[in-house]
Amino acid sequence: MPVIVRVPTQLRSLTGGKGEVAVEATTAGEALEALDALHPGFAERLYDEQGTLRRFVNVFVADEDVRFAKGLDTPVAEGETVSIVPAVAGGS
Repeated sequence: MPVIVRVPTQLRSLTGGKGEVAVEATTAGEALEALDALHPGFAERLYDEQGTLRRFVNVFVADEDVRFAKGLDTPVAEGETVSIVPAVAGGS
């Protein structure tokens, strides 16, 4: 069974409008790499020049922020969801 990657509205132009993409992966990082392989253009939007997640990109496995787990090495079980969540700012 594959892993489901949830794609935010801002990046759905890369997936032809799909909000979810099924990929084969065992870690959050592998899921993002597989997503980029299927729909090129994600890597440049998710990673900085050093290959780390951009500050404004949050990745969750189930409901756990990978930054508080094992980073992109966070394991992903079959059928689990990896969510890409852009950070939002605001206020007055």
